[in-house]
Amino acid sequence: MKQIDFDIIVVGGGHAGVEAVLAASRMGKTSALVTMDGTKLALMSCNPAIGGLGKSHIVKEIDALGGLMGKAIDATGIQFRKLNLSRGPAVWATRAQADRIAYTDYVSKFVADDPNVTVIEATAAAILTVADKAIGIATEDGRKIYSKAVILCTGTFLGGLIHIGETKIPSGRRGEKAAYDLSESLKSLGFEVGRLKTGTPPRIDGKSIDYSRCELQPGIEPIPFFSYATKPYHIEQIPCHLTYTTAQTKDIILRNLLRSPMFSGQIHSIGPRYCPSIEDKINRFSEKPRHQIFLEPEGNGTDEVYPNGFSTSLPEDVQRESIRTVIGLEEAVITKPGYAIEYDYCPAYQIRASLETKKIEGLYFAGQINGTSGYEEAGGQGLVAAVNACLKTDHKPPLILSRAESYIGVMIDDLITHSTTEPYRMFTSRAEYRLRLREDNARDRLFGYAHQLGLIPEKDYNEFIQLQKNTRDEIKRLRKIIVPVSRLDGMAEHFVKKDHISLADLLKVPGITYSDIAHLNGHDGNRGDPDIQVIERTSIRIKYEGYIKKQEREVERFQRMENEIIPEDMPFESLTGLRNEAREKFARFRPTSIGQAGRIEGVTTGDLAALSIHVKKFRALDSAGDNQ
Repeated sequence: MKQIDFDIIVVGGGHAGVEAVLAASRMGKTSALVTMDGTKLALMSCNPAIGGLGKSHIVKEIDALGGLMGKAIDATGIQFRKLNLSRGPAVWATRAQADRIAYTDYVSKFVADDPNVTVIEATAAAILTVADKAIGIATEDGRKIYSKAVILCTGTFLGGLIHIGETKIPSGRRGEKAAYDLSESLKSLGFEVGRLKTGTPPRIDGKSIDYSRCELQPGIEPIPFFSYATKPYHIEQIPCHLTYTTAQTKDIILRNLLRSPMFSGQIHSIGPRYCPSIEDKINRFSEKPRHQIFLEPEGNGTDEVYPNGFSTSLPEDVQRESIRTVIGLEEAVITKPGYAIEYDYCPAYQIRASLETKKIEGLYFAGQINGTSGYEEAGGQGLVAAVNACLKTDHKPPLILSRAESYIGVMIDDLITHSTTEPYRMFTSRAEYRLRLREDNARDRLFGYAHQLGLIPEKDYNEFIQLQKNTRDEIKRLRKIIVPVSRLDGMAEHFVKKDHISLADLLKVPGITYSDIAHLNGHDGNRGDPDIQVIERTSIRIKYEGYIKKQEREVERFQRMENEIIPEDMPFESLTGLRNEAREKFARFRPTSIGQAGRIEGVTTGDLAALSIHVKKFRALDSAGDNQ
């Protein structure tokens, strides 16, 4: 065994890599962050925003596990919004525009100040192994760095190739070189490597935009910060604007469609379905007269604007011509052209739920290398990979987050049970138990793990235990306070068949809020009104109590299936009574439970029944052998 330089090596300084090294540090491990440029950590190479539908839930979970993303956006955000407030709390989401440069500076300084983290500016070229176990990496400049575990967070740098019209540029990000040797190293170790694509819009000089022709999109007050640790403070929020493409936009793009690498055959890989290029949108939805474009400022110290919805890889001359047909952008000046980028990834059937690879012990994948898209998805994976790498070095069992307790668990389970054909993006619709996976209860779900693993300060944990107690006490209090319906003034028509009602039941009535019952609260004078967090938590728990209890019963059934464990050495290839498709998929994905096997695409209830019988027989034979 070679000399150990670090406990953990993390390759890649994006959002996954940053969360990985910081989680390892919180668990008392030394780590090397190998990245091409230590001043560009967690750089927002695409949209300058954090959160959004489904994604904000992951940010809250990262925060509940002690991660940095929520704190970083709270410190550098320039506009905050709440989405889906007209619907139930399961799909409420927070989204914040970032000062792009300030965000990267904040993260880079945070990492640089961590005594357990060493930033090494280099390009990883190969994984060093002994007997199918990762022992470190080799860099392109000839260095060898040794460790107990390696985490690859390569983003779009792995075999990256930028496309702008007919022009192709080997690059991992605008103006930065790609990593090609590492792809070859993975292939030589036996990994399947595929290609995916993503893209970004041109950037526009904000001084050339006529905002008077666009719709104002302001932030909201009070500011809905992401991190539980952020103390409320005031910022002057910068507005975004909404505008639209026109018939002229459509005409120009359709005339130049074959100059787009997506349509000329230059790009063969698949991009994210839910974030298509403008040429793809106009081609696929030709019946639509216009498409939304959100004009998002990139920060306080720049006039550069991100036209969200105008991602493109068309030639620069077509980009300039077409962007000037968008309402309000008639005089727009492009500061940087948009582009598409192809990159290598490893289909995620090759990793376990711990994010450790099946082929190489001690090697973990996190982020876009697993086929995902988005800063939030990457950050969640980086954190989980690091936690499990640290647990592995301590000879402890991994942390496996289930899809019933976190969006991170939903994401990882989806990745390891589905064939990745396009970049994966999180949505609330992917979580079947989303009513219990809300933004507001991320700490209820994950703070216990964070405390056990040493990811959060003891003081934070104790304060949260008190918050939970205060919430329970307030719920009990509202259930005990019974008021006559005659005192309810305009609300009385809801209760024509009742003489009295508890405040808890009153709060369940649609449209009635905590503030509506404040005058009926009956405080004893020795205590003030509850903390705003207690009010919010109490309101949601009472209002949705029936639905939450129903979902808890569904989760119990889910857990029974998850607890039917499949032995690790199950010979899937030779099992009888299964359809060929199921046998092949079980052998490829190697599910760890009957529940997980049932989520593999193409598997039927008959396949599951047959598999369950085989598992019982296998266990019986195994037990008989042990008793001999």
